[in-house]
Amino acid sequence: MTAVAVGVYAGGKADTGAKPAAAPAVVEATSLTGAGATFPAVLYTKWFSEYAKLTKVEINYQGIGSGGGIKSISDQTVDFGASDGIMSADQLAAAKGGALLHIPMTMGGVVATYNIPELAGKDALKFTSDTLSGMFYGDITKWNDPKLVADNPSLASIDKPITIVHRSDGSGTSNIWTSYLSAVNTKWAKEIGSGNSVNWPIGLGGKGNEGVAGNVKQTPYTVGYVELAYAKQNSLPYALLKNSAGNFIAATTDSVSLAAQGVTLPDDMKIMLVNSSNPQAYPVSAFTWLLVYQAQTDAGKAATLTRMVWWALHTGQSYCSGLDYAPLPADAVKKAEVLLKSVTINGKPALPADVK
Repeated sequence: MTAVAVGVYAGGKADTGAKPAAAPAVVEATSLTGAGATFPAVLYTKWFSEYAKLTKVEINYQGIGSGGGIKSISDQTVDFGASDGIMSADQLAAAKGGALLHIPMTMGGVVATYNIPELAGKDALKFTSDTLSGMFYGDITKWNDPKLVADNPSLASIDKPITIVHRSDGSGTSNIWTSYLSAVNTKWAKEIGSGNSVNWPIGLGGKGNEGVAGNVKQTPYTVGYVELAYAKQNSLPYALLKNSAGNFIAATTDSVSLAAQGVTLPDDMKIMLVNSSNPQAYPVSAFTWLLVYQAQTDAGKAATLTRMVWWALHTGQSYCSGLDYAPLPADAVKKAEVLLKSVTINGKPALPADVK
């Protein structure tokens, strides 16, 4: 593997917001591998492309779902994982490389996308927490159910069964979605719960955002869930959701970002933000995290990895809004910096000294 010295890259010095080191201490790797969440995959693809232009560092990221990302980093087959769900205690204990940090990278929303031919091109549907959870549980089975019609008069004439579409793979997007359903519906919380994978009571399974979206597009009278950026970039219709303050909110980068305002963030940044109390927040919003071993074993990769993550936490945030992700709030960036600075190699900080 080709390598370069700290502060100097294969293509010369690069402006990544850091001053060149006077005396390189380690030889940095010029490639990294990562795998996991499809939720931030659009943004990560952009980040890693731009970072390669700056530094000549090639980052191969595979969007295989959060479950796959957790397994890959736990088995140490990648340099970093990615997940939209917080790892369980059992998953953390099974990680072969010791303590895994959850470093937040951006925020996104998960939206309810649907296919009702008669309403194509019309105003977005409106779902409450009761109607949304009722559909996904199987308590609301027809599009002209009075509870749905109460907020959507256009559904009164749609006498068709509702078909649910959900993820079939281990998915952080599912973790966010089911965390929301658990937060707003006690029956769901008790009988189904939340996680990357759950025992869905009804519905068709699709792999990845593309699998869910494909099933919804191909099958009339369906409703499923996908990441906001994916929905917008694929011109999928998606519903307004009623938040805890009683307002119907469209998912936007601003309404997603508001879900983190007024929240006390823990130092380990393991927090779900669904069902925010902010009156203007979209209710199915969340952080997405990179999973990074705190104690690294390869000095070159550790320097490259931490340098790249620092760039993503700062310069990289400027790409978020244009791709329909919400940039991290300032307090989240500060806590992420602390986590990144805790990554070590041979007991010493892995983040190169020239990164400030």
